Amino acid sequence: MRQPARHEATRLPAYAGTSSLPPATSSGMMSGLGRREFLTMATAGTAAAAIGVTIAALDPATALGAPALTGNATPEPSSAAGLKRELRALWIASVENIDWPSARGLDAEAQQAEFLRWLDVAEQHRMNAVFVQVRPTADALWESPYEPWSQYLTGTQGEDPGYDPLAFMVEEAHRRNIELHAWFNPYRVSMQPDPGQLVADHPARQHPDWVWAYNGRLYFDPGVPEAGEHVQRAILHAVENYDIDGVHFDDYFYPYPVAGQTLPDTATYERYGADFDTIEDWRRGNVDRFVETMSVRVKETKPWMKFGISPFGIWRNASTDPLGSDTGGSQSYDDQFADTRKWVVEGWLDYINPQIYWQIGLAVADYAALVPWWAEVAAGSGTQLYVGEAVYKMTNGVFTDPDELTNHLTLCREVSRDVGPVHGNAYYSAVHLPIDAQGGMSRVVADHYQHPALVPPMPHLPVEPVVAPVLANARRVADGVRVHVADIGAKLARATSFAVYRVAGAARSVDTNDPANLVGTFRAGGGRIQSWLDTSAEPGTDYTYVATALDRVWNETGPSRPRVVQA
Repeated sequence: MRQPARHEATRLPAYAGTSSLPPATSSGMMSGLGRREFLTMATAGTAAAAIGVTIAALDPATALGAPALTGNATPEPSSAAGLKRELRALWIASVENIDWPSARGLDAEAQQAEFLRWLDVAEQHRMNAVFVQVRPTADALWESPYEPWSQYLTGTQGEDPGYDPLAFMVEEAHRRNIELHAWFNPYRVSMQPDPGQLVADHPARQHPDWVWAYNGRLYFDPGVPEAGEHVQRAILHAVENYDIDGVHFDDYFYPYPVAGQTLPDTATYERYGADFDTIEDWRRGNVDRFVETMSVRVKETKPWMKFGISPFGIWRNASTDPLGSDTGGSQSYDDQFADTRKWVVEGWLDYINPQIYWQIGLAVADYAALVPWWAEVAAGSGTQLYVGEAVYKMTNGVFTDPDELTNHLTLCREVSRDVGPVHGNAYYSAVHLPIDAQGGMSRVVADHYQHPALVPPMPHLPVEPVVAPVLANARRVADGVRVHVADIGAKLARATSFAVYRVAGAARSVDTNDPANLVGTFRAGGGRIQSWLDTSAEPGTDYTYVATALDRVWNETGPSRPRVVQA
């Protein structure tokens, strides 16, 4: 990862703070069904049915043939309790062994133990997603037919690590009900410039016309159609064969410019760029085409799969483009030829995760100017906004205020209220969280992450017809309260996970929209009866519990009937 107008107040959408799905109100092809929703359902083979039902203005769940998922709405939860619905993600980088594995050549057992430790860190900070780099340099952390095993595993490119890292990581993340987004770098081939140092059967050696060197590194040429097709096939192999929750790109498209160096793609432009007036427009067109095509192919493969990008935090400055932000830094549109605003406006992404790696008040790139700018862009598109946070700047001392990160989240809440929803935050990178420099992350947890949170649902993704569970039993055991939940849905409509809510005392109901009542979530296992242990239950206290069911993309049912557990 690279460092680098205020509106009339509107209420926070229900899905940002509650379990309810928002009504289908986006403009588009017809009432209740926007361009994004139509394309998603079309790739799932359900467009015809959706067209028929939207005339009746049914809610998104009913429009997909499922019973509507319910929940009581509390649009503006108390800031002290935090939000019930927000993404809290941790980046885990493998390139140059930044986070995981910590060194090349560790055996399989040591690698697995390290990854489990990062999941422990995510849980301790009450996070619900990890973005794990699985293709750092045209290589793979899984057995790929397109590219070799990554050298960051064993120290030798192409050497089998003795297990399937991606399968292991997905299984272990899901065991804790944490989403795992597979993070791919599209064009970077190597952190050094010599193709001869790659394994003999590497595609960059088999097709030398696909690659060029720049600033001491090797890249696939984004203007070569065959190279782009290769990259997409390599990524889609992971989509097809692993139970990942999302496809994630970062900020690296065309490489960051270096003074005195020129991108060596003039010949490629002369061959392929006849439809463009300038080489810069052609480069942007190459990246646009890659992103749009990737979006379509991911949804064709798995309609529920999320596709998101974490670009450099500035699209363009207002001094360059009136649509830009009130900033004065580098611009992804001009420097990486990444038209990130367009990708959001066109609906190609499920989420945008800009790296706003600067402090509040920094003149050249003010966090307080960039978050509302992105929120306004995203609010009109249906694209969810997650803000990238630079935890490493607490460690290296660039952030000097111990409250910098917690102030960021406070500002995000204010932007959600006044401009458009900020659906969560992602933290770069894993190695810096346990350091907790200046107590920055401890403050974030104390001020904003006191309770667990559910991943925000995406109304344009297919809804599964899960039904409210039965809370079959809740009883005291030696180390807490054991909860047994029965999934009574049809065989093909079983819940992916469950959420458990609790209040002190004997109550007739439990408010499932109060973030303070959510005590945990857990992944469904085999069979109808599921079990979960509430280790936070205090001895000597009566509690009332309810449970809800969640589908693959975190749409939530109404609650079960309550169960009272006596002291």
